[in-house]
Amino acid sequence: MGIGAAALGSALLPASLATAQTRITTTDLSGVTLVQGAGCNVIAMPGQDGALMIDGGLAANADAVLAAVKSATRNTRVHTLINTHGHPEQVGANEVVGKDGGIIFAHEKTLKYLSNSVDSVTFKGRRPALPTAARPTRTTRGDGSMEFAGQQIDYGYLPAAHTDGDLFLRFPKMNVLIVGGVVSADGWPLLDYRNGAWLGGRVRALERLAGIVKPDTRVVPADGRVMTGTEIVRHRDMYQMLFATMIEYLNMGLGPEDMAQRNPLKEYQAEFGDPTTFASGALRSMQIAYVPD
Repeated sequence: MGIGAAALGSALLPASLATAQTRITTTDLSGVTLVQGAGCNVIAMPGQDGALMIDGGLAANADAVLAAVKSATRNTRVHTLINTHGHPEQVGANEVVGKDGGIIFAHEKTLKYLSNSVDSVTFKGRRPALPTAARPTRTTRGDGSMEFAGQQIDYGYLPAAHTDGDLFLRFPKMNVLIVGGVVSADGWPLLDYRNGAWLGGRVRALERLAGIVKPDTRVVPADGRVMTGTEIVRHRDMYQMLFATMIEYLNMGLGPEDMAQRNPLKEYQAEFGDPTTFASGALRSMQIAYVPD
């Protein structure tokens, strides 16, 4: 159903840009480049005064992914780096870009997240605040638009969908949509309920994205293959169904063990894998949303 990265012409970078731990690949999406292998999907676009970069991978892979971005864009620096949210997989290149004078753009809640010691369901323990140079220098509270290298880029805030600071980016002329961690292509997604996300927020986000896409829109999630707009509509329908089921479970007083036994996502298990962990997190997120601790 989806358009895989390999089908779009993925090509390995020179061996000098790869390490034993990092196998960086690039894919031309006709106007922007998808860079994979750094810990998340990274988007790069050339600009007159430096490249545009969306998300940056893990810090351990920053040098490799920045080399890939510069090679793909033929720019010598990154002018603007956009964080779709604040998880470590997205912000690993922030410090290098910030020290080089680049602009770092994110939602204001992502700035707050990166400026404090935090925990998450995505990593163990607490992560200290990032250095000042690694924190966003420009923020938004909601929706807006910017122009880069003659291209209009619309951005929007998706509250409580994956974290409490998720942004999507849309390139209307290219028919490309960058959705960060709000959508997962081949596995069950993660709801960072410790940082504001819940199943209802994810459903609202998918409803909004489904209203934006065309059937052939190329949709880039935080990791994995490139998806289509048709798939976003299907995901909306799937999570709407799950949300209604979870409301029924809450009204019946059911807990995680009851839900695991009923397995409301069993019809999707062959496609996305064991849903137990995701479904438990989704139920927990709804318990927090409706019955705050």
